[in-house]
Amino acid sequence: MKARGSTASPSLWKKSLNVRTAMLYLFPSILLFAVFIFYPMFRTLYLSFFLTDQQGNAALFVGLENYAYLLESPEFRNSIKATILFVLYTVPIGIILALFLALIANEKLKGVGFFRTMYSSSMGISVAASSVVWLFLFHPSVGMFNRLLSLLHLPQVQWLLDPEWALISVSISTIWLNTGFSFLILLGGLQNIDEYLYESARIDGAGYWYQLRRITIPMLSPTLFFIITISLINAFQTFGQIDILTKGGPSQSTNLIVYSIYREAFINYQFGTASAQAVFLFICILIVTILQFKLGEKKVHYQ
Repeated sequence: MKARGSTASPSLWKKSLNVRTAMLYLFPSILLFAVFIFYPMFRTLYLSFFLTDQQGNAALFVGLENYAYLLESPEFRNSIKATILFVLYTVPIGIILALFLALIANEKLKGVGFFRTMYSSSMGISVAASSVVWLFLFHPSVGMFNRLLSLLHLPQVQWLLDPEWALISVSISTIWLNTGFSFLILLGGLQNIDEYLYESARIDGAGYWYQLRRITIPMLSPTLFFIITISLINAFQTFGQIDILTKGGPSQSTNLIVYSIYREAFINYQFGTASAQAVFLFICILIVTILQFKLGEKKVHYQ
């Protein structure tokens, strides 16, 4: 009995030491997550049930009234509509464009490295810097786009001032900004596909489009799944382009939900309703992500 106890005790002590060592290594990450993720998340959920003062302190408990107010608010419904349209404009076109460029850049051609660098260059540009450039491009009088339309004898467009064009204009700038990241990830996925599969297909007489449908897309599906998920989340969280290009206008046509949260909290000082909007956005992203994993992952082919 003593022998068993003496052997078990060092083993338990060693396990306890390993746990404490692991927790010591994890502590910095846990601390950062607690301060910058978990606390703001629970604080936001808490404030969504209160009316607040201008400093953001809870003043009066109102329960679900903030959520009821949002559901009855035409501005919030318009914000949801604008956000959904923005997602539909940017995500499919951005991924298709990035895939097209990645397929071109994956070809073994002389000088293709230059084009790979050019296609991925937007990754090194910040949202603020790119938005300022697009602001000049969309300028109604000196912008390049309207000058080009004038040369073609076409009517000029008020890109950022017309409610029918503002959201499309912001979407164009967002697609350009995000294409570099999507392109680089998809190019990496293409280069990981075994060349032996293409050689076998060519021996069997398969053409390019057959190889694309039967080999490239199925083998690239894990990368595509990742890109689609990340692009959807980023589209719902877009803020910088809206703040610099349109400020949510004109006529709230570009008032996406994240910018609506910003305006409600830091311009109107209504932190309760802003927190309710943030909770609503979190639920929307969570639902979209779960649906993406439930429906999209079934079509993913892992090697």
